[in-house]
Amino acid sequence: MERQAIVSYQTPSGQTVKIIKHSFLSIRRWPVKRVAFVAGLHGNELEGIYLCHLLTRHLRGLQTSQPEAFKGEVHIYPAINPQAIATGNRLWPFFSVDMNRLLGGENGKSLPAQIAGALLDDLKSSANIVVDFHASNLHLNEVPQIRIIDGFHKKLIPLAVHCNTDLVWVHPPSPVFESTLGYNLNRAKVRALIVESGTCLRLNCDFANSLFNGMLNLLYQTGVLVPAEPPPPVEHPLMVQPSQVALLQSAHAGLFVGHTKLRQHVRKGDTLGEVIDPADGDLLQKVTAPETGFLFTLREHPLVYPGSPLARIAIKETDLL
Repeated sequence: MERQAIVSYQTPSGQTVKIIKHSFLSIRRWPVKRVAFVAGLHGNELEGIYLCHLLTRHLRGLQTSQPEAFKGEVHIYPAINPQAIATGNRLWPFFSVDMNRLLGGENGKSLPAQIAGALLDDLKSSANIVVDFHASNLHLNEVPQIRIIDGFHKKLIPLAVHCNTDLVWVHPPSPVFESTLGYNLNRAKVRALIVESGTCLRLNCDFANSLFNGMLNLLYQTGVLVPAEPPPPVEHPLMVQPSQVALLQSAHAGLFVGHTKLRQHVRKGDTLGEVIDPADGDLLQKVTAPETGFLFTLREHPLVYPGSPLARIAIKETDLL
């Protein structure tokens, strides 16, 4: 394994901070297939950081025992926003900017913008395929899923089906995506998958282990990694469009009390939870499934207001190719 600092900078206090890339190189000469894993763009999203640890540990052992298994290159960027990670903050400290909203346009010459640009350039020169790991916010818990912008889906879905996620969700294009890492990589012809899993500031080991098997399978299916024993088989994900997702929202301010768990196949009318008024003891809203389908998002933070998202249900699967 090779270790390289793609960026090094000094904080206002004089501390040197480095953004590290771990590289596992191929036994073959160029050209080879190259896959990169990125985590920590948002400092409060820890699932991907842990997943990069699992991948690095496994690949380091495999490189020692089976160096011939590396037919391509693997590059791991485990902590892109180290100061934000150190404080458990989504945004870059001092500047209070979202590092995943600094690409694809005129974003000035601030330090975060320069580093975001350096990351994009390094990925474009190092990888043909990129997996960018994210987690949900404190309010929601999400099953492992891949989110794809419509227009890129024909090139990305054949990769996404190998990643052992519960869901592949195709979104319509929106201006908000145009400054993100994933969008700009795909626009530059580097296929980028955006994985979302769990909730921020938490680790879900079951989700991480599922994704770990999926990432090994992706490396295997793309021919980057050919070990003596193939990785465990993976599940085929549900394929959904936005029109096939039912969003449940709170009609009241109060506390949401969930009565079910993620990864459940629910039937229309099933009780998913309640919104209660803790002061008066009143039941304000009985939250039921509006359609039969797969529960892939569930409220984690109990405090709610009118319009707060409570759950999402994938109501049917479709052929997106």
